[in-house]
Amino acid sequence: MKKIFISVALLLPAALSLKADRPNVIYIITDQQSASAMSCAGNSDLKTPNMDRLAQRGVRFTNAYCALPLSGPSRAAMFTGMMPSQCGMSENETPLPDSLKVSTLGNLMENAGYYGAYAGKWHVNTNSIPEEKAFGFHRIHPNNDRGLAEAAVKFLDEYKGDQPFFLVTSFDNPHNVCQYARGQRLPEAEIPEPASVDDCPNLPVNHLEQPYDPAVLHWERQQNFRLYPTHDFTADDWRRYRNTYYRLVEHVDAEIGKIVDEIDRRNLWDNTVVIFTSDHGDGQGAHQWNQKTALWEETACIPMIVCAPGNEKNAGKVSEALVCNGIDLMPSVLDWAGAPVPSRCKGQSYRKAVENPDKPSEREYLVTETDFAQTGGTRGWLVRSPKYKYVLYEAGKNREALYDMTNDRTEMRNLAVESRYKPVVEDFRKVLTQWFNDNPGGLPYSRVRFIPVN
Repeated sequence: MKKIFISVALLLPAALSLKADRPNVIYIITDQQSASAMSCAGNSDLKTPNMDRLAQRGVRFTNAYCALPLSGPSRAAMFTGMMPSQCGMSENETPLPDSLKVSTLGNLMENAGYYGAYAGKWHVNTNSIPEEKAFGFHRIHPNNDRGLAEAAVKFLDEYKGDQPFFLVTSFDNPHNVCQYARGQRLPEAEIPEPASVDDCPNLPVNHLEQPYDPAVLHWERQQNFRLYPTHDFTADDWRRYRNTYYRLVEHVDAEIGKIVDEIDRRNLWDNTVVIFTSDHGDGQGAHQWNQKTALWEETACIPMIVCAPGNEKNAGKVSEALVCNGIDLMPSVLDWAGAPVPSRCKGQSYRKAVENPDKPSEREYLVTETDFAQTGGTRGWLVRSPKYKYVLYEAGKNREALYDMTNDRTEMRNLAVESRYKPVVEDFRKVLTQWFNDNPGGLPYSRVRFIPVN
């Protein structure tokens, strides 16, 4: 490994000689973890001491959302800087367009003089980085949680390059809850069943479907029992599901701890930006939902913690800034690297929010999109403002929803059916109309047609 690093360093052109103050970047991703699935977020049903360590050292964002709550599209947004609909990757197993294969975030960081290393799940679109060297990254471990943390620790221990590094460690768990729901063996963890359901977490307060929930979600769940095998779950089944989910989060937290320990041991905090997040969340039984794709908070709102050198005064703070962990990753990482951001990138750097977490969000709204391509094909959009969350699905009864994110984060009361909130709904329709016009997708027709007019 040392020989590879040295040879790459020697091949760097003189123009890429780097300033010593440009930080390393370590990007830690889990798969299918909700923002609420951390003890530092106030969840007493699990313990995540290592995620909590990151939160104590950095800034935790409470209003961070994925670009699309499905692995492939979400990760495509991260590494292209484009919304999934813009780059044609709104569903899993969609190949990266040829025009973007040499201009991913990894490529851009490599061009800026960073050494890229990737461990674990890639899924843009192959599960692992397809070659030993691709997309600006050297593959140091394939898509497998077993041994992933150890590979990252080895990289940090052995790296002797003259250039800063960009290390991605991408874990698959707690995604194994999908196999659990289907009654399959968990591929990357062993989670014993509790002796009694009384030892399992209780049901969430928003477990039951509400009268004015978007009806299309119930229909979508019925289209594919392999993806949604929970249609006949009892209350006890859901509690066991939630237990397995939280134990899987704890399992991956322990793996992350090995990397955090190495960062501590090598005292990398002074010259390294550490970003922790997930590609999307999981329903956890809220609204009778498992898996992802729907635009509920449990599936679309994800954990996000950023530790930056020189930001000790903000250690342990919480920011309410609106962040998209998909399209905002590229401009943020390139900001810290001192590198230009391509014009195609629609995101915003969250560096200022990390350095000023007490300030209100500079962003007026963000958009998350979805596409049930694996089931019935319904499309949907979420528009989040500092106070409200507006949701629109293209079809079905109650396809518009409005929730007060200050007083109803569990999304129990759809305000869109109340006449006094009609002006608020109309404002969001205008925002989404403008967003559609500014961000044309890959459909042969304008998505504005889906916005109600009455």
